Amino acid sequence: MENTKNKNKNMDALRRFPQFMQGSGLKYLGSVISVAVAVLTSFLAPLLIAGAVDAITDTVNGRGANGVNLPGFLAGWFDARGGAEYLARHVWIVAALLVGISLLGGLFQYLRGKWSAEASETIAERMRRQLYSHLLDMDYDYHVKAETGDLIQRCTQDVDTVRRFLSSQVIEIFRTVIMIALALTLMSRIHGKLTLVSLILVPPIFALAFWFFHWVQKLFHEADEADGKLSAMLQESLTGVRVVRAFGRQRYEQDRFDVRANDVHDKSMRISHVMAIYWSGSDMLSMLQTGLTLLFGIYYAVRGEITTGDVLTFVSYISMLIWPIRQLGRILQDLGKSMVSMKRICDILDAPVETDTPGAGEAPLYADIEFDHVSFSYGGGPAVLKDISFTARAGQTVAILGATGSGKSTMMNLLQRLYDADSGEIRIGGRDIRTIEKKYLRSRVGYVLQEPFLYSRTIRDNLAITRGEAADADIERVAQITASDGFIRQFKEGYGTMVGERGVTLSGGQKQRIAIARTLLRDNDILILDDSLSAVDTETDRAIRDALREGRSLNGRTPTTFIISHRLTTLADADLILVLEDGRIAQRGTHEELIQQDGLYRRVYRIQAALEDELNSEIA
Repeated sequence: MENTKNKNKNMDALRRFPQFMQGSGLKYLGSVISVAVAVLTSFLAPLLIAGAVDAITDTVNGRGANGVNLPGFLAGWFDARGGAEYLARHVWIVAALLVGISLLGGLFQYLRGKWSAEASETIAERMRRQLYSHLLDMDYDYHVKAETGDLIQRCTQDVDTVRRFLSSQVIEIFRTVIMIALALTLMSRIHGKLTLVSLILVPPIFALAFWFFHWVQKLFHEADEADGKLSAMLQESLTGVRVVRAFGRQRYEQDRFDVRANDVHDKSMRISHVMAIYWSGSDMLSMLQTGLTLLFGIYYAVRGEITTGDVLTFVSYISMLIWPIRQLGRILQDLGKSMVSMKRICDILDAPVETDTPGAGEAPLYADIEFDHVSFSYGGGPAVLKDISFTARAGQTVAILGATGSGKSTMMNLLQRLYDADSGEIRIGGRDIRTIEKKYLRSRVGYVLQEPFLYSRTIRDNLAITRGEAADADIERVAQITASDGFIRQFKEGYGTMVGERGVTLSGGQKQRIAIARTLLRDNDILILDDSLSAVDTETDRAIRDALREGRSLNGRTPTTFIISHRLTTLADADLILVLEDGRIAQRGTHEELIQQDGLYRRVYRIQAALEDELNSEIA
């Protein structure tokens, strides 16, 4: 069953190659023609040397033979001028021909390398583009579950493995086939029995190469998977290096890394052992084959069945032939690696991308938002949201309070259609959001997370990322709305200050304010603040909320706003407050209404009020 599955995956991977090779076929054809000419020139050289040796031997021994053992028109040309004796007196002609053949062969080898490299680089570029484009369009759930380090490896290292194979080994396959065909033709015309002797060990070498391919492909798959896990673990550790150092977990992380690194080492060593067996075995068979050819060649030469030059030709040809046959193992080895890499690439390309409901289009989103008996669970697990129903009027602020895991962020994920509800409907302006294009919907929703992601660019670039053409005046205005302009101007470079990776050079509150500012820079119909004011002080929190409530965004219109927070001062001014418990709406109303009711909201209010009173007393 497993073998059938692997064979199907291999076939799927092979079927992908024509798709990637579109536009590069002529260059590959040119490479094949070039390698054919280069092989032909390499086979002419031993014939010229053999003809010269036989001519000189016959002349020295006084046999006076006129016929020259050379191919085609060369034999006729020399015979017309005196045959073997003329060739023996003008050996420099053979030397000149050898130089010319070498130059011609070198030229076509260059063309072969040039065209195959250009074709393979074009294919690799196309693969990278398709992979990146596909990853951007894949379901949100795929990225939640996937390991970033492994995806990076598939888009870089695996693509490069396929590129190297297409650049060199594909042409080597054609070269091997052409060499075998030419060698068999030329050798059989010289002496049939010696040809059979010269090829007697070729089948065992082929068998060894195919055994090697079958075995090493499995090992490469295991090693590649282990390497991907190591990359993912390394990426995760380096991203969270501040947490590691803060908790003194360097030794623990080092031990985890050592386990992954040892796994990669062990699997790589298994590959090395198999390779050592193959190369030593093929070396032995190759040298044995050359020895048999020389031994029987001398025997037939002594009997007068062939000439000394013919023996040299056979030894040269078999040496030339054994190498590419022996190299078949390396070709198959690289083929195995490429097949593993191609299957890993195809795993991404075969994963489904986000699709819209047929007939989905655009719709006005500055309208009432209705959750109508919405329920949802992740992957068929326990229900996260249970029968959620409420209405947010256009331009209203809806606040959401609830314990961790109560489903607050999940509600907002459903509103953006990162996931679709299991049952019930979410409507905007009376229209089911499943009939609205996902990209359009998200383009009108501003979403600010508790842990915002900032790029390793300038502050201005991070602010303008949602609207690349934004003027400096607009950027500075949203910075003022979010109380960011002050601390930005305190930096030496101001808005041109470089932000470290993931915003590491900024405090948590500064990152949150920049994230809110860049969201406001875009014209949003809906704004979601998912605990994104948690790291700012109370005064700044109120200033930002006042600015939003008063419609001081760039378009002068207050978007329908959802605020998730555990700070009741952040929630108090909302038009509607929802209290979630265990995936259900346990309470709803305004701040004044909820503090009069028994429930979670009043308990949290009393705790926070008591803490605030205690803090004020200590300060006093």
